[in-house]
Amino acid sequence: MELSKKNVFITGSTRGIGLAVAHQFASQGANIVLNGRSAISDELLAQFSDYDVKVVAISGDVSDSADTKRMIAEATEALGSVDVLINNAGITNDKLMLKMTQEDFEKVLKINLTGAFNMTQAVLKAMSKARQGAIINMSSVVGLMGNVGQANYAASKAGLLGLTKSVAREVAGRNVRVNAIAPGFIASDMTDAIPEKAKQAMIAQVPMKRIGQAEEVAQVAIFLASQEYLTGQVLAIDGGMTMQG
Repeated sequence: MELSKKNVFITGSTRGIGLAVAHQFASQGANIVLNGRSAISDELLAQFSDYDVKVVAISGDVSDSADTKRMIAEATEALGSVDVLINNAGITNDKLMLKMTQEDFEKVLKINLTGAFNMTQAVLKAMSKARQGAIINMSSVVGLMGNVGQANYAASKAGLLGLTKSVAREVAGRNVRVNAIAPGFIASDMTDAIPEKAKQAMIAQVPMKRIGQAEEVAQVAIFLASQEYLTGQVLAIDGGMTMQG
């Protein structure tokens, strides 16, 4: 897919990986929908002033089915049909399983997994009718290998992989491609706050011995959106953490 002039909706794109993805697509000439649960600031929109693209801000709750339909309708009115959807919105609420409440578990699944389901369903009919489109789900290495204290997060991110492969099979014949990215340890506000000793322990688990950058994840999103014969795949960008023999 040629990305210039395509319309890209990125959920959870006000910071971190989502914002890096937005910048990468804008640099390729794609129009961007920035999204978050809260109102998006003029300062954030100003970051995109140097790109020769249209950028619109649409706030809403991906866990609310009606709200996702409203957001896609607004995006379509502002830019035209959504060509690329990046399901990036996500939260964590880490606790050991014995201390995790049902609310702790379901809240994470509702945003991370049900949110992706809602957004995907909201764009799929138009993409199928147009016989073109790309959907990219932001999973995690935690969804591939699990992690202590993150049963809810791991379940949501593993669920995204099943969602990715199932929807990819359903719509491949309509030339709509669905793939997933599984980032490893990526530099963020969260990793910046980790004590240095704990951070070094994390890095020790990575064969490449460093934390990844959000821009590196964004480049994988560009690749997946561009490749016309690639669907139903999960690309782990994790410095080798989950490599298999």
